[in-house]
Amino acid sequence: MRKFIHFRYIYKNLSIDSTLCQSAVQKTCCTRNGCVRSYSCSKTLGNVERFGDGDTALFKPRRIVILSRITRYEFEKILYKDFTEEQFQQKMEKKRTDYQTLLERHKTHYYCLERMTKSIVGHGIEARVVKRPEFTQDILDWADAVITAGGDGTFLDAASKILNRDKPIIGINTDPNRSEGHLCLSKEKHSAAHFNDVLKKLFAGDFRWKWRQRIRITMSGYHANDDPIELSDQQLKYLEHRYVEHIAEHEKCSRPLYYKGHTHNRVLPVRALNEVFIGECLSSRVSYYELSVDDEPGCKQKSSGVTMCTGTGSTSWHFHINKLQPESVRQVLEIANSHDKSNFSTSDDKFVESVTEKFNTSLLFDPSEPYIGYTVRDPVNNGVFHVHTARGKAKKMQISSRMWDACLVLDGGCSFRFNHGAIATLEIYEEDALRTVEME
Repeated sequence: MRKFIHFRYIYKNLSIDSTLCQSAVQKTCCTRNGCVRSYSCSKTLGNVERFGDGDTALFKPRRIVILSRITRYEFEKILYKDFTEEQFQQKMEKKRTDYQTLLERHKTHYYCLERMTKSIVGHGIEARVVKRPEFTQDILDWADAVITAGGDGTFLDAASKILNRDKPIIGINTDPNRSEGHLCLSKEKHSAAHFNDVLKKLFAGDFRWKWRQRIRITMSGYHANDDPIELSDQQLKYLEHRYVEHIAEHEKCSRPLYYKGHTHNRVLPVRALNEVFIGECLSSRVSYYELSVDDEPGCKQKSSGVTMCTGTGSTSWHFHINKLQPESVRQVLEIANSHDKSNFSTSDDKFVESVTEKFNTSLLFDPSEPYIGYTVRDPVNNGVFHVHTARGKAKKMQISSRMWDACLVLDGGCSFRFNHGAIATLEIYEEDALRTVEME
């Protein structure tokens, strides 16, 4: 039977007891029998030497930080921090949540985390395990490499804060039965259960570097210096303005996006690996803004918001917004047949599915491509507003807000206020590319 070591940790003033082994936050990794072991190398290596130059596969870190996901059990315990365990279990059952499954997945995650940290320390590398609140610039400066223990959400949390092109990040799926983890290493071959094999391949150079482009955002105008808001804490902060947004509808766009008095620029301290969404916080409200693509003149638009993605994100939200279903393609082909006497074989399911797949595949582009794929969601086209191109690629985008309770959201987790007067410039820079790993 597996022997566990008792530990206690604090998260946002919440104390949680468990019977699992975890290294203390911001301390050198705990190994056997509760003792603390610290490793250091006699030779200080530069980033290029430790991780190779260009496409060279070389992995020799001295210090690794592991970002651990917050389990659903922990999250729920935060919400009900004053409950006893029995009260907490009853609350979960009233919410139709399986308490035993919740607890078992929590324990499984920490068992995987324990094995991962012991494996790293066993190879003579310092390791620190942190949660999202402790994943600060100081810990990033300390670490030579980042490993995420969780799924895609944990990977995105870590990736957004890594600003150093030479600092690699490796995603390890700790719950492959419940998480797909597209950004992590293969869950079939390289999940947490196979972490020792992953380390052996890394140290042997049996992998490839994969560079993923990211979106850099420069804010100007109002809210340029605002702090980010975690989506779980975000609330509507303004009264509803039902009619004020229509006041300037007929005003012509006679001034550039960067107009006098709004020249202060601030590059946001995070990068978007998947996508950026800009629009009203309340999805039932129309989003009103001025959009410029590749320095073209700005155009006022109304829609359900705008998404802008990288090649990495083109397989996610961008894809599902724009993809077609076979029945839609069949209907379009039938209309084409009746319109100009074409003879598309709409009764042939394989033909229709082939056309559908070809279109849907065309929505995707490689993570290394330096482009932003954008989509205007549910564009409003009438006598006042007209969206000429609802989907495309760009090198640079600028959006000026005319909204009252809007947000700019990176990778579904980090949000910035984006109300009337705020301006965002989105670009891709080669130096922002994220260093990740691919394995066979």
